[in-house]
Amino acid sequence: MSEEDGRHVRITGRVQVVAFRAWARRRALALGLRGWVRNEPDGSVTALIAGPKADVATMLREFGEGPAAASVAAVESDPADPAGVAQGFEITR
Repeated sequence: MSEEDGRHVRITGRVQVVAFRAWARRRALALGLRGWVRNEPDGSVTALIAGPKADVATMLREFGEGPAAASVAAVESDPADPAGVAQGFEITR
């Protein structure tokens, strides 16, 4: 089994009201990642992602692009414990 990684991610720019969360969930599930994604009151989107290190790295790169209607200004990530991340990938409030 490949080494696991976990990241807490904050994405800024025009990332709300552009289907960013639904896009992120589809991409995360396609990569086999676990975690969640949500909108924040300040207009950013945050996510917790966990899974194989290479797939987490791919998702971080994809967060930088986002869906077609988004305009991502920045992606910041901090380490998170992958062992504490539940199965599945949810859109939360």
